[in-house]
Amino acid sequence: MSKIKNCSRCLYDETHPLKIIINDDGICSGCKIHEEKNTLDWESRWNDLEKLVKPYKSINGKNYDCIVPVTGANDSYYILHIVKEKLGMNPLIVTYNKYYNTSLGIRNLANLRIKFDCDILIQNISPISVKRITRASLREFGSIYWHCLAGQSVFPVQTAVRYKIPLIIWGAHQGIEQVGMFSHLNNVEMTRRYRKDHDLMGFEADDILSYFDNLGEEDIWQYRYPEDSKIRDIGIKGIYLGNYVRWDSRAQHEQMIEMYDYKTSNFSRSFDNYDHVDCFNYLDLHDKLKFYKHGYSKVLDHASREIRFGRLSRAQAKNLVKWHQAQPINYLDYFCKWLGVNKKSLQFIIDQHRNPLFWSQDEPGKWNYKESRPEFKNIKSINNNLEYKNTYTNNSELECDKIDGYITVGKGVY
Repeated sequence: MSKIKNCSRCLYDETHPLKIIINDDGICSGCKIHEEKNTLDWESRWNDLEKLVKPYKSINGKNYDCIVPVTGANDSYYILHIVKEKLGMNPLIVTYNKYYNTSLGIRNLANLRIKFDCDILIQNISPISVKRITRASLREFGSIYWHCLAGQSVFPVQTAVRYKIPLIIWGAHQGIEQVGMFSHLNNVEMTRRYRKDHDLMGFEADDILSYFDNLGEEDIWQYRYPEDSKIRDIGIKGIYLGNYVRWDSRAQHEQMIEMYDYKTSNFSRSFDNYDHVDCFNYLDLHDKLKFYKHGYSKVLDHASREIRFGRLSRAQAKNLVKWHQAQPINYLDYFCKWLGVNKKSLQFIIDQHRNPLFWSQDEPGKWNYKESRPEFKNIKSINNNLEYKNTYTNNSELECDKIDGYITVGKGVY
């Protein structure tokens, strides 16, 4: 196997699933595009954003003038803060029920609706269909998140078509923030192609219908992307605020905690207490699958972001990644109970998706991780120098209402 090239600035290497590029100086494309955050004229970019949304704004302020996809975590609060409080728009907010909901996420979503006084549409797909899709995607793709990504990305577009609301406003573009796929100045918009290739692992709803013989039309129709002709007729545009606002998810979360009482929680597999508090699986079983397939966990994404912002040294970041990546997952029982599968069978399935680039098997059930980043090999995975985690606010618990298991439907606690 040829030597894998690593970025000399952040912790990514060229095996990143979004296809990172490392130049002759050893700097990755993500780090190079991140430099724009310190060089662009953001006041001018904000003016561009105001000009962009002006034609869409409701004249009387009573009609919906845009759609904002939200969850009970991530950048939802900050997007609404910008859209409603700064741009003065009247958004219809939409959310997809992922079924892996924490009570904290339900609470945050209820609080968001109240604080921003927005109408909301929630897409609830039959749990029978969601479980069928999850079993199929887990077996074939090693993913328990296909239905989440498909639902979260298609429901806003379906709603835009249904209600003829042409503007959809998203937060940051993952391809820009992580790997520098585009410049902020490209003003990249959401596309069906990017959604399929990167979010959905190359499989649209109709693709999985033809691929899996255990799925029917009744299972997938609500994940189907609207026809291009309908999108063109309405003139639907999906923009990313990260192209017009200097995006810093940590700073933004801390602002939302102070202004709107956003609640956070501790995770064992990352130092970041702010992202994904709405889901039991994202930084748990989903993260374990990411480690098996791609050779690294979400904590490396968080650490690379913090290096780029100058809040972590590479030495600190490597220690944090090494520690958190080795931590066990905590909510496997919830998933097994929900899906109706035992732990031994589940482990057998997910073992089939270990990438041989990162894993070797000496004997049945005995796997060795092949560290692709040489500088990590001599770092001891010990719980030291973790003070950085304590710089993040931890003001609640995932199970804030003391209910064990997923909150499949909930009004929230406020």
